[in-house]
Amino acid sequence: MNSKIIRTTALAIFALVVVLSVAWPAQAQTAKAPYPTMAPLEQYLIPDRNAEIALARTAAPASISSDAEILVLGRHGYETAVKGKNGFVCLVERAWNAPFDNPEFWNPQNRSPDCYNPPAARAILPLILKRAELVLAGRSKDQIREGVEAFGKKEVPALQPGAMCYMMSKQAYLTDQGSHNLAHLMFYVPEGTAWGENLPGSPVQVLQQQVAGAPSPISMYIIPVRRWSDGTSAVAVAH
Repeated sequence: MNSKIIRTTALAIFALVVVLSVAWPAQAQTAKAPYPTMAPLEQYLIPDRNAEIALARTAAPASISSDAEILVLGRHGYETAVKGKNGFVCLVERAWNAPFDNPEFWNPQNRSPDCYNPPAARAILPLILKRAELVLAGRSKDQIREGVEAFGKKEVPALQPGAMCYMMSKQAYLTDQGSHNLAHLMFYVPEGTAWGENLPGSPVQVLQQQVAGAPSPISMYIIPVRRWSDGTSAVAVAH
């Protein structure tokens, strides 16, 4: 049983790295970029505001998301749709939060429900919201990168211990690859934290060495989980 659990976790980690990898070299070499430019804005928006609120809540178990602040994407950026009570903030992110060289950066099908805990809502979420604002203002990738970096230096507080994010939605569409989805958590720590990440045999994987625009270097770690936010098993998708 232990070996089965370890094997399942390893497969889940591998799947998520494939889903969200920074370079995507094989695809880049064998096919033309599937989404070379931004699609019409309407393809990124969810017309039914209540449907977007409900989807955002699926990022985390109801015990967390039911009292969280909920943001929805408007034509100029994210807007508060529901006031929260517990300091968590849930929203449905779009593909443009991927690394800038990701070939799915402009994928309009992407729907990524996230729920940030209070420390991450203060230090990570503002960078996400600023990126959306710049995207919807029609900025180029270079302008988006420069704008987020400038914003991060001036407006974003230093990362505090315990910053993390839930991504446990069964309804998420993270990528065109594979099963399109994976239940997981993300943890944000100062770069250089010695967890033995990415070493041979280590179960600890670092997904992104630098959170774009953060005022100080931050590593983002992933931990696959075995259940979706509604409590049903996510193991089959990991396989």
